[in-house]
Amino acid sequence: MISVGEIVEDFELKNQDRNSFRLSDYKGKKILLSFHPLPWTPVCRDQMLSLERNYDRFSSLNTIPVGISVDITFSKKAWADAIGIKRLRMLSDFWPHGAVAQIRFIQYNSFLQLKRYLSSWKRNNF
Repeated sequence: MISVGEIVEDFELKNQDRNSFRLSDYKGKKILLSFHPLPWTPVCRDQMLSLERNYDRFSSLNTIPVGISVDITFSKKAWADAIGIKRLRMLSDFWPHGAVAQIRFIQYNSFLQLKRYLSSWKRNNF
């Protein structure tokens, strides 16, 4: 887990439009890394839409929000189009599978964690 303001090592990922996003290209700006484990679910959809809705607010704070998941760029593009994402960069941490998340921040490699997440979501949404 990283702390607010902590400087992390550089990485480069493709976004939903297959454009590169290199962290070091945004030196001097704050980057909000928002990991989402299960695109196409209401929880993750709402998370990304909140970042999209507040994009101007983040910009006024010298902050660039980005969403990150292990999904391929084509899936991210379809999802972004389906939920109306226009400005938010949604990064693909696909290969090696989840490398940015695992090295730096979060690991959803435990089936039990994922099962708990899904059970919680199911209880709250059905």
